[in-house]
Amino acid sequence: MAELAVNVDHVATLRQARGIHYPEPVAVAIAAETAGADAIVVHLREDRRHIQERDVRLLRQVVQSRLILEMAATSEMLGIALDIKPDCVTLVPEKREELTTEGGLDLITHQDAIREAVNTLKNAHIKVCIFIDPDIDQIKVAHTIDADMIEIHTGAFCDATTQGQKQKELIRIVNAAKIGTKLKLGVNAGHGIDYNTIKAFTGLSEINEFSIGHSIIGRSILTGIDQAVRDMKQLIKEL
Repeated sequence: MAELAVNVDHVATLRQARGIHYPEPVAVAIAAETAGADAIVVHLREDRRHIQERDVRLLRQVVQSRLILEMAATSEMLGIALDIKPDCVTLVPEKREELTTEGGLDLITHQDAIREAVNTLKNAHIKVCIFIDPDIDQIKVAHTIDADMIEIHTGAFCDATTQGQKQKELIRIVNAAKIGTKLKLGVNAGHGIDYNTIKAFTGLSEINEFSIGHSIIGRSILTGIDQAVRDMKQLIKEL
């Protein structure tokens, strides 16, 4: 059974909208773990639009499963990661003007810089995942630069508006997961996955972990975080 990593960024989004001290993403992370989350994910962005460094430091103290830090491969973020020591770092591209991460890292263009970041993190005994589009050439580079795992960007599939587009993008994800596994990379998937799109991954045993945030936090407004996490865990169990 694939695992579930719950991203609590958007709890912080709500907090930062008013510039106050609640809701508390750390408390939601604890509740998500209690409900069965296998890992907690946060993205510390350069502009600090939601998660703050304080959140990451507190999470490192309280998370009992695994703490995954999404971040750009900048010197500032590498310094923070080396200090806090999350269980895993997922390297992602980042643009200030984007609403959310729009695609995977371009490893072909930035191979040397990302390789250096990977080496720095692994030398500190931090596992490294690369957020990457379902592109075979990019995945081969991820293997070459010695990443531990990849997270396949599923946004194009989840956002597709026609059945033909969805099928095309799903085939890309399936092929990417299989080649990643063949190269002995851990294979995760995330971005845009909700309680309906998760069902498309039935039978794709190559995916080890789904990273899901927005849809779970959105449902939790109606059901509470405990039920929202349990509902997603059940759907993953049925894949």
